[in-house]
Amino acid sequence: MKIRILVAIIAVFNVSVLAQEKALWKAGVATAVITPEKPMRMSGYGTRIKPATGKDQDLFGKALAIEDQKGNRVVFITLDLIGVTAELRAAVEQGVREKFKLPPHALVMNASHTHCGPAYGRPEVKDYFDGLVKKLVATVGRAIETSEPAHLSYAHAKCGFAMNRRTPTNDGFVNHPNPKGPVDHSVPVLRVDNAEGKLKAVLFGYACHNTSVGFLRWLGDYAGFAQQYFEADHPGVTAMFLMGCGGDQNPYPRGTAEWAAKHGRSLCTAVEAALEVTQRTLRHQNQIQGPLKSVMETVPLEFTTKDRDNFDYPVQVIQFGNDLSMITLGNEVVIDYVLRLKRELGKKEEPVIWVSGYSNVYSGYIPSKRVLLEGGYEARSRPWKDALEERIITKVHELFGKVNKSK
Repeated sequence: MKIRILVAIIAVFNVSVLAQEKALWKAGVATAVITPEKPMRMSGYGTRIKPATGKDQDLFGKALAIEDQKGNRVVFITLDLIGVTAELRAAVEQGVREKFKLPPHALVMNASHTHCGPAYGRPEVKDYFDGLVKKLVATVGRAIETSEPAHLSYAHAKCGFAMNRRTPTNDGFVNHPNPKGPVDHSVPVLRVDNAEGKLKAVLFGYACHNTSVGFLRWLGDYAGFAQQYFEADHPGVTAMFLMGCGGDQNPYPRGTAEWAAKHGRSLCTAVEAALEVTQRTLRHQNQIQGPLKSVMETVPLEFTTKDRDNFDYPVQVIQFGNDLSMITLGNEVVIDYVLRLKRELGKKEEPVIWVSGYSNVYSGYIPSKRVLLEGGYEARSRPWKDALEERIITKVHELFGKVNKSK
C-alpha cells in the first residue's frame, strides 16, 4: 500500500512538473472505424475463400499528428489491415498532400498485419477501398485540426509471447516455434501528454505476426486487444500500434481468439510498465526534444529472374531531435533487420532506435541474407538477389546520416 501511495505521489508530482514546463510540441489524434459493413473476403490465409461472417472487434484506422515549434509536421496512420498496398498509400498520400500540404516523407502508414481483416484490394470491393481512403484522409484532417500543445516522452518495456518460427530440420527450415531463434521482445512506447501533463495518446510497437487466430470474423488480433484494453483502462486516451519487424515471428500459443486476447493483455501490461518507468522518475528526463525531421527515399531491389523490374523499396526515417530515430521499412521484414540496425545505430550518444516494418508498402517478405541462404517460407516469397539486405541497410544509414548531420 505504501508503495502504491508513493507511486501515485510521484505521478502527481511529475504531472505538475510538466504543467510548469513549456510544451515543445503540438499533437492531435483521431480515430475512424474501418470495419466492412458488407460481406467481404479476408486477407492473410489463402485457404479462406468465404467472406467474414461477422465481427469480434471493430477494425480501426487511427492518426497521430505531431508538430514541432518550427511547424515541421509528421503524421502516423495505424491500420487494422493486412498491409498497406501501393494503391492505398498513393491514394492517401495524394489526399493529405492536396488537403493539408503534408509531404510524402512526413506520412507514415503502418498496418498491424492482422489476418482477420478485409482483402480490400480486390476489384469487386472498390467501394470499400474508396470509402477507406476518404475515411483515412478525413481522420488525418481531424488529427491536425485538433492538435494542441503537448509533451512527448519515450520509454520501453518487454513482452515475451513472440517467438521465432523458423526451425531447422533435415528437410530444411520449416514454420514451427523455435525458442532458440532470434527475437526482439522490446515494446517501444511514445507517450503524448497535453500541456497540463495529462496522458493523451500512446504509440507502441511490437515485432510479431498478428496471427493468434484465423477464423472468419473481423478481429484486430493481439494488437487490437492491446489497444482496446489500454483505452478501457485509460478513458479518453487513444492507443495506437506500430508493427515491428515480425516477418519471421509468431505469437505462441496460438489458434483461438482467447489467445489473441491473452497476448493483447500481455502487451497492454508491457505498455503500462513502460509508462511506469516515466512515472517512477522525473518524466522530463525522458522528454523528447525537437526539432522534427523526416526523410523518405526508395532503394531499387533486384530479382534473380530477368523478367522482373527492380522493386522500388521505401525507407523512411523520422528524427526527433537527438532523442529518438524512428525507421520505417516496407513489406514483411524479418527480425534480423531491427537487431542489426539497433546494433549499428544504437550507440549511447545517439538517439534511441525504433524500427517498424509493414510500412508504406506491402507485397511480400523481405528476408535477410541469412534467411535467403537458409531457405524456407520467408525466403520463397520473391526471387530476391541476396544483396537486398545490404542495399536496405545502406539506405537506412544514408538517411540516418542526413537527419543527424546538423542538430
